[in-house]
Amino acid sequence: MSDDDTPALDTTITEPPLDAGEVDHLLFMLERSRATFAWKVGGLDAAALHRAFPPSAMTLAGLVKHLTLVEDDVVATRLGAGPWVEPWTGTTPDDWPGWDWRSAADDSPAELYRGWQAAVARSREAWARVTADGGLDAPADVEWPDGRPSRRRVLIDLNAEYARHLGHADLFREAVDGLVGEDPPQP
Repeated sequence: MSDDDTPALDTTITEPPLDAGEVDHLLFMLERSRATFAWKVGGLDAAALHRAFPPSAMTLAGLVKHLTLVEDDVVATRLGAGPWVEPWTGTTPDDWPGWDWRSAADDSPAELYRGWQAAVARSREAWARVTADGGLDAPADVEWPDGRPSRRRVLIDLNAEYARHLGHADLFREAVDGLVGEDPPQP
């Protein structure tokens, strides 16, 4: 269903050893969610990605761009592990909230997939650095009203964000072409 220039999304799930530590298991859960998300949103053409499911205005394209923003937000503001990048730096406060969801309507499948893949790559690099530098107990680079959360809390919140939106992607993809299942098929 996708265009020829649209990149394939990686749906590989690599299990850690059963006796792996907490960091490995939390990062595995994130990677498993990413692989499942890639399976649910991947391989679609623009019409399928931009289809809304009333009464919601949500689309699979919006989900892809929103999770791109979430990945970049974690890197830039919660981990302090990198700068804000395009397209987020080109927005103004008047664009928000919801610019990620609305602007996805203007993006091709290739743009959406490449943007998400790039954000995931930046996030993977950031998590590798911060887990090696102080681990998950170290404070995150964000101030909440009641203090600074640990990196562990940020990683758990990122996992929760994927869990929330995997439910949407699961239902929307089933409505598009009948694809169902919990994990992507593995070789």
